[in-house]
Amino acid sequence: MKINTARWHWLMLAVYLLVFCGCDHSKSVDPQPDSTTTSTQKKPDTVFEFQPKTPSTEDRNLGVSVRELQPLEFTDVAEESGLDFTYRNGAYGQQLMVESLGGGCCWLDYDRDGWPDLFLPQGGKPDAESASVRPPDQLFRNIHGTRFESVEAAELRGEGYGQGVASGDFDGDGFDDLYVTNVGKNILYQNQGDGTFIEVTDVAAVGGRSWSSSAAWADLNNDGLLDLYVCNYGDYDPYFPRECLKDGLPALCHPREISPVPDECYLNLGDGRFEAAATRIGLFGEGNRGLGVVAADLDNNGSIDLFVCNDTTENFLFLSQPDGGFKETALQCGAAVNAQGYAQASMGVAVGDYDRNHALDLYLTHFTNEENAVYKNLGDNGRFREVAGLSGMRALSYSKLGFGTVMYDLNCDGAMDLFVANGHIDPRNADGDGYEQLPQLISYGRNQWIDVSANGGAYFQKKRVGRGVAVADYDRDGDLDLAVVHQNSPVALLRNDSELRRSISFRFRGTTSPRSGINVRVWVECGEHSLMQELVGGTSYCATHYPELVFPTFGSKTGNVRVRWPSGSEYEYNEIAMNRPIVFLEDGGYMVRPGPQPE
Repeated sequence: MKINTARWHWLMLAVYLLVFCGCDHSKSVDPQPDSTTTSTQKKPDTVFEFQPKTPSTEDRNLGVSVRELQPLEFTDVAEESGLDFTYRNGAYGQQLMVESLGGGCCWLDYDRDGWPDLFLPQGGKPDAESASVRPPDQLFRNIHGTRFESVEAAELRGEGYGQGVASGDFDGDGFDDLYVTNVGKNILYQNQGDGTFIEVTDVAAVGGRSWSSSAAWADLNNDGLLDLYVCNYGDYDPYFPRECLKDGLPALCHPREISPVPDECYLNLGDGRFEAAATRIGLFGEGNRGLGVVAADLDNNGSIDLFVCNDTTENFLFLSQPDGGFKETALQCGAAVNAQGYAQASMGVAVGDYDRNHALDLYLTHFTNEENAVYKNLGDNGRFREVAGLSGMRALSYSKLGFGTVMYDLNCDGAMDLFVANGHIDPRNADGDGYEQLPQLISYGRNQWIDVSANGGAYFQKKRVGRGVAVADYDRDGDLDLAVVHQNSPVALLRNDSELRRSISFRFRGTTSPRSGINVRVWVECGEHSLMQELVGGTSYCATHYPELVFPTFGSKTGNVRVRWPSGSEYEYNEIAMNRPIVFLEDGGYMVRPGPQPE
């Protein structure tokens, strides 16, 4: 999209002056009183017109330095593991906008047997005469890390045109529930604890009627209950879809042709019902088409904030306020646009402390001819600096169109890694690297992001149309594996075959805080190394990671651990053994779980 450059630069000058003085958290929306406490139109070209300027290189991004990047290697074992699933977008020549985005995935332990299971929403023909003719969503049970079985008895055969999924224990019974986003009505499934789910959407009042994408569970009002934030892409009727033309032929609509619908936040009332409260508590921004969301403490003040990545418009950064509301501060705090002052077509988002300053950074995937964004958290009051050009990311991503992405130390060598699922949205007018694109493995070292995909395994040598990505240690061998969804080709299960290094995994059991531990923050000290992670809500694209944190131990037999719960409770564990998985309890205790003990 074209932007008035002169006007924009004057605006950015004013913004920089504000940022220099820090992000002002002193004001927020005034919460409204509440009964609870708590086509004749011209068809635009589908090609995005943005051309970023060449970034300055006179500054440098300070961060962790490693002597040598350790190799990463993954093997796709989906077929041999019985994971038989292909997301079908239903495309048959009409070039409908909903066909272009694709679906996500979710890791959860639905039966509490200790092994991560996988849920996959399905698409199908978006304008099918009857929803019952669409292929169903699928849940796969993990059989001790060796194979997966489809679980039809779970009653999760949603028949909507599926997009994303978020898992969280909203009723606090110890069993993760599922929220599935669709084009149209979303679905909330309540886990019954006996291997089955029941739909409770209408009772909970969380259905909506828009085209939704990503969602995130988090306790947004600090009452110990999981609330739900839902990204809405736009107003879309699959039976009377908006159709666009290019050169007289059906073509994908530009996002500007899809009327935006505000995102929604549902506050958990504790009795099975939710209140739609986004506007009341300040979680509202104008004109966005949301595709990714992160719920995390982004300003290091102990409260949960929200970051929303938007397609072709400025991102949102909702910082929590002392009165319990939120304030949108993305432009003021440096996270709305890229380093050149342009809003980008944001698709997915990953979060992690890549520079080891104990503040969570953000990585955003974008359209072709836009570099992916790296928002470096400066560690003070939620201020960010976009450093894609300075950190080497521009050259690695400019010709790609990315969707799902994750940021973790995938081989436990102390340096953060990125996985990016790439693939265009338009098979007829694909630019950059084309419609099918290679996925990427990217590692951080010597203050630069470096593409290490060439040695990542056979999966990284074949082009696909990648979409949702989620992580879990599905085989419980101490490292993180990946599930990757593609458009119209089989899902991948990427077993992590990198050289095994010492690691330790943490899970959590809340009492005052939500039971699953979402937004617990952990600091680990092993020898000279000091690391921080948070069990964030949301991230990636339309996906949910398994609720577990994995830390490298650098060969140390013991370490010091500090755990901070969303309730504010905080505990320190000195000289704790680092050779077995641990479950931390909110009362200050912990349990050692059966699991890997590296040699």
